[in-house]
Amino acid sequence: MASMAPTSGQKHASGSSISMDNLPDEMNDMHIRDDKDVEATVIDGNETETGHIIVTTIGGRNGQPKQTISYMAERAVGHGSFGVVFQAKCLETGETVAIKKVLQDKRYKNRELQTMRLLDHPNVVCLKHCFFSTTDKEELYLNLVLEYVPETVHRVIKHYNKMNQRMPLIYVKLYMYQICRALAYIHNSIGVCHRDIKPQNLLVNPHSHQLKICDFGSAKVLVKGEPNISYICSRYYRAPELIFGATEYTTAIDIWSAGCVLAELLLGQPLFPGDSGVDQLVEIIKILGTPTREEIKCMNPNYNEFKFPQIKAHPWHKIFHKRMPPEAVDLVSRLLQYSPNLRSTALEALIHPFFDELRDPNARLPNGRCLPPLFNFKPYGKTKGSPNGNYRKVGSRACKKAMYLFSTVICLVMSLPIADVCLRALEHSFEYDAWIASFEA
Repeated sequence: MASMAPTSGQKHASGSSISMDNLPDEMNDMHIRDDKDVEATVIDGNETETGHIIVTTIGGRNGQPKQTISYMAERAVGHGSFGVVFQAKCLETGETVAIKKVLQDKRYKNRELQTMRLLDHPNVVCLKHCFFSTTDKEELYLNLVLEYVPETVHRVIKHYNKMNQRMPLIYVKLYMYQICRALAYIHNSIGVCHRDIKPQNLLVNPHSHQLKICDFGSAKVLVKGEPNISYICSRYYRAPELIFGATEYTTAIDIWSAGCVLAELLLGQPLFPGDSGVDQLVEIIKILGTPTREEIKCMNPNYNEFKFPQIKAHPWHKIFHKRMPPEAVDLVSRLLQYSPNLRSTALEALIHPFFDELRDPNARLPNGRCLPPLFNFKPYGKTKGSPNGNYRKVGSRACKKAMYLFSTVICLVMSLPIADVCLRALEHSFEYDAWIASFEA
């Protein structure tokens, strides 16, 4: 989708582009939660016109008082087949928000809304509120009120290209780490595949450089054995199994897309540009070489045509400039594998040496500011929304899996060998509280 960031760049009076660090501050968050969709009172004309005011109410459940919320539309910042995204201001608080307005089929629930209500992560855009609105033609629209983040990775890449500069490697590491962190969350904790990872759907705060994945309009919980459409994901970032027409794919398609984004951050341009699916596959083969029969079978077991010219793989280190750190090239190669099961998972990518600099307590942004929060992890097993914050009881297998994943987190934060972390888990017979206490001792 088009981004939730402004479509026009800001300039000095002289006409030159302002640097990324001089863009406006992001507004403070106002968290509005409402489990009940309410219809908006529509006032005057087209709802996305500048100056138009939309009034809705929240609350009124479980004894809570109703609260009126008014949004003034300021400008459209994104268009697409889905509808429109416009920037608006909450008149009660002065907060700037992004409102995604999509046509709603009254026969069905909106899958994007259902997905976003599950999400709660610092690297995923926050859903603040939602409401319905109608038009004179009796059309029903769903309005998702989202936190406003002023920039996208796409615009950041364009910014450095215009200045004929390479993006500082610390920003590449920051953005990619946060992408992997968000994917690890939605893949492992929520079980959702995004299916449209691309620079335009990666929002960035230009001051803190915190990144947030947005646009869950294509997202879906993938159930093994259930078919999915293969014509999904934007062209430059489509995994090869999708091009081969696979309908039983996995979250590894997001990993491929993330690998394409990493390569683009390093190169300043898309790695696999193509005007069609065939062009796309040609560009992939130019670098990865012709896929073997086994690799094609891994991508789509039902694909029977194997008439491809035999092309050798192009060495990865020759794709990038000579001074590119080998760790960066290695991570790209691990994410961009033909066989989906051979690609690194998001969690595995987080512990890659490419990100070691981010784990240095003294690491800073080029302007001397602190890095955005990268290690503010929540303990596994904690029930979301639990009033007393108690840990829920889980089965031994689930507990072991959670502790294995959390072991990786502890290794990252505390710089402990993974063997030591796992040994402590065994010593405490996978009792969560005792295991955690062993690190606090």
